[in-house]
Amino acid sequence: MPSFGLGADHLALRELARAVATERIAPHAAKVDEHEEFPHDSLRALVAAGLHAIGIPEGYGGQGGDHLASVVVAEEIARVCGSTQQVAGANELFSLPLLLAGSEALKRRYLPRIASGEWLGAFALSEPDAGSDVAAIAARAAKTDDGWLLRGTKRWITNAGHADAYVLFASTDRSAGRRGISAFVIEAGDAGLSFGAPERKMGMRGSPTREIFLDDVRVPDDRMIGTPGDGMKIALKTLDRTRTTVAAQAVGIAQGALDVAVGYLGERRQFGKPLADFQGLQFMVADMEIRVRAARASTYAAARELDTGGPDITVAGAVAKCLASDAAMAVTTDAVQLLGGAGYVKDFPVERMMRDAKITQIYEGTNQIQRVVIARSLLETTI
Repeated sequence: MPSFGLGADHLALRELARAVATERIAPHAAKVDEHEEFPHDSLRALVAAGLHAIGIPEGYGGQGGDHLASVVVAEEIARVCGSTQQVAGANELFSLPLLLAGSEALKRRYLPRIASGEWLGAFALSEPDAGSDVAAIAARAAKTDDGWLLRGTKRWITNAGHADAYVLFASTDRSAGRRGISAFVIEAGDAGLSFGAPERKMGMRGSPTREIFLDDVRVPDDRMIGTPGDGMKIALKTLDRTRTTVAAQAVGIAQGALDVAVGYLGERRQFGKPLADFQGLQFMVADMEIRVRAARASTYAAARELDTGGPDITVAGAVAKCLASDAAMAVTTDAVQLLGGAGYVKDFPVERMMRDAKITQIYEGTNQIQRVVIARSLLETTI
């Protein structure tokens, strides 16, 4: 496999992640999807290999991987099972707000538990009426003598009901709008916390998605991340970073579908010769490869921008997320087409990959929102 500009350390990491994905995760992927089953065995394999939360610093018990390392691992896992990558990826969404703005005590309380695999994390931002319009958050946190009292509903929360801890956003000052949103750590055992029924999803069916209900959940002061009003800033800085991981997820799904399609074209025969001999199909796989390589290049570039602390991380992540998720949708759809009837049934994984790919165009900011971000960076004086 080409190096794509990766250095020796990242290449070694890619080989490890690919081996774990191929040997320990791929055998469970179809069952996880078919039965909407939480990927326990696959997650245990990632924990055993230290690949479930690779970006947590060594000082908190993690691997200390950079953003490019997270991207490399996410791609290899998603290549065989998008659900497993999504479950593990929520650890990053939980950890980054703590790393960006949490107190040292908060980091030491939670990050080692995530790094060891003892705990699973989640990120609770979206609500029934606050999706793309994050500033419309309706969940409330009222100050009490010893902390905060939280009420409200969160929706579309990955790992809800399975996670041990959640970074959750609520308004502490409704009059301040987006500047009145704050971030908290909620633990699964907190009184007043409950969950809705699992969502019946098109794809990522092994990744649990549920509503979260906050019915007078009491949270002590020391579980606020940062200070009151920091929540929107923390959320946006987190998403600036995790959108690159979503892009890597999309690249992995697309690469997995392309791999299956290429293998099928070499084996399937029609009109006395392999499908791979037909020029029309050759052009299709060539276009698929072009899309995957372009998406990977953009994703790696965004990860490197993050790792060097460049000034363009917001736009770089938005571009990578748009390009890679659109590529994943196109490539997986073409893979189904190339397999014909075989692509439309569950005997081959490309129909699952097509269903999984769709959500990458939607979550962590729809691609329409990403295009707004990109346009504003170019035309900030006129829009």
